Amino acid sequence: MRRILLASFLILIITSCGGDGGGETTAQPPAPSGPSASEQLAEDLQGLSLDEFYFESFKALISRSPETVTWEALESVFPLDRVELDDLTDEFQRETIAMHRVVLDMLRSYDRNTLTADQQLDYDIYDYYLQDAADRLDFIYHDFRATYMNFSVQRSTQRFFTDIHPLDTRQDAEDYITRLNAVDEKFDQLIGHLNRQRDAGIVEPALTMNVALNQVAAIANSSTENNPYYSGFAEKVRQIAGLDEADRNDLLERASAGTVNSVAPAYERLRNQLQNLLNNAPPVIGVGQYARGNEWYAYALRHHSTTDLTPAEVHQLGLDELARIHAEMRLVFDQLGYPQNETLEQLYSRVAQDGGIIPATDVKPTYEAIIAEAEFRLPEAFDIFPAADVIVLPDPGGGFYIAPSFDGTRPGAFYAGTDSDQAYFSMRSLTYHESVPGHHTQIAIAMEQDVPAFRKIVGFTGFVEGWALYAERLANELGWYDGDPYGELGRLQFEALRAARLVMDTGIHSLGWSFDEAVRFNRENVGASPGSSQGAAGRYSVWPGQATAYLIGMLEILEQRQRAMDALGPQFDLRAFHRAVLSNGAVPLALLDDVVDRYIEEAQTAP
Repeated sequence: MRRILLASFLILIITSCGGDGGGETTAQPPAPSGPSASEQLAEDLQGLSLDEFYFESFKALISRSPETVTWEALESVFPLDRVELDDLTDEFQRETIAMHRVVLDMLRSYDRNTLTADQQLDYDIYDYYLQDAADRLDFIYHDFRATYMNFSVQRSTQRFFTDIHPLDTRQDAEDYITRLNAVDEKFDQLIGHLNRQRDAGIVEPALTMNVALNQVAAIANSSTENNPYYSGFAEKVRQIAGLDEADRNDLLERASAGTVNSVAPAYERLRNQLQNLLNNAPPVIGVGQYARGNEWYAYALRHHSTTDLTPAEVHQLGLDELARIHAEMRLVFDQLGYPQNETLEQLYSRVAQDGGIIPATDVKPTYEAIIAEAEFRLPEAFDIFPAADVIVLPDPGGGFYIAPSFDGTRPGAFYAGTDSDQAYFSMRSLTYHESVPGHHTQIAIAMEQDVPAFRKIVGFTGFVEGWALYAERLANELGWYDGDPYGELGRLQFEALRAARLVMDTGIHSLGWSFDEAVRFNRENVGASPGSSQGAAGRYSVWPGQATAYLIGMLEILEQRQRAMDALGPQFDLRAFHRAVLSNGAVPLALLDDVVDRYIEEAQTAP
């Protein structure tokens, strides 16, 4: 389950669907008498140069998510007016999308034809992002905001407090407590959204909602001392310099009160809401069962892949790629003398044992050693490197990456499961994907470029995840798996996982596959265990389109690389190609050919 977690603030802003509370009758505030936020923005952006327009408009948009500003450590660039959490109300959601439409319309008032090639790329990327955000208006009730995945409101809010919120100073601690006391309001807004969503005929399937319900109940039932919102604070506040014992005790008492009076009731109310929704939860998975579900899925595919591939095309592409990957697997199985009559699941059970088991105590150092070796070998294919470091942090689930902060105070982090023994055969590919030369290399370099701020922060799934999967394959091309057939089989299994996603995702959401059908397909075509296959089917069922972006993105990068090789012949340089791609940051795949066209032209005209 390789995923990039919340590195792109778009996910936080665009998918923040909301409601007007937890269903209780409350007095409504009077309607505002002044201009709306979108109307005010349209007035504020008048008469600006294009560079000023980029900065001011993006500032207005990103400031709609104060959690993102803190997450990315952007306060010095985009200072916040108040210490608060994200607003999930329906009105705020709709007004945020309206602001994107205002910015899009105003962007198109600038004459693109007068811009340089670099400026046109800025323009086109911003245009693509804004149009995608505006297109979401019709589907604000279709995504599952309280599901069990890390992108859900409750999971991402918890991560914000436990891993992201700074706690280096007394003021940081005061801000933490202020936000702690706002958790109940935010969750009430989430509950309001769930009610509106239910009224629109959309309720998350019971199978995955039950998982989320158990997670929420665990927090609701925890003691204050064991509640992660408090326990992490208690540990970190003791390390703040300059506080005497009385100050620390005061902060701890107020954090405890915030946990008791805000966090615990918020989770209890969310648990009750999910329990009530189970009465309306469908027993089958797939968004095709909902009103306009097929339209929503088409949007989700386009949003994540940044291509116009249809569900049928994505499905067939996955089948074709699986046939190729299975043939490559068989060659390595034959080298190892593995039987021809065993299932993939049986064969990979052999691989896991024969490739070696890393004891839990050695898992984190092993990941760190793989990163160190990759960094050492990076110059074989790169001449541009991130300044930010990447560290390995333990996580019960693991397998994801969080980008470094914008101000450089927080390194990139590869979150890895370190609680139990692990089969070594898959560890290298996972590390290459999440850190070097994958997510960390790409994202940290993008953040360090001299480009408009939105290009340093906005991410497009097709490119970001496509690059990380390309990094796994590149490591093989560079010989990093040489002498390790088990590692090579680990890479091929990961690639099969990404190809199977195309088939399973479209099967679930476009072809009406059942959960059991998806699980069976994953076991047969990836060789994954029953538990892992159930997790895969559950993930794809609540996050439509996202999982297709990995392989689609990798294939597009490979196609563009081959196009450059064909055009340049002996002039082609792999380091220069990577520099051209990475120095332009994340781009929609639909625009990647423009980036490569420029690289080819510059290489052909170079002395």
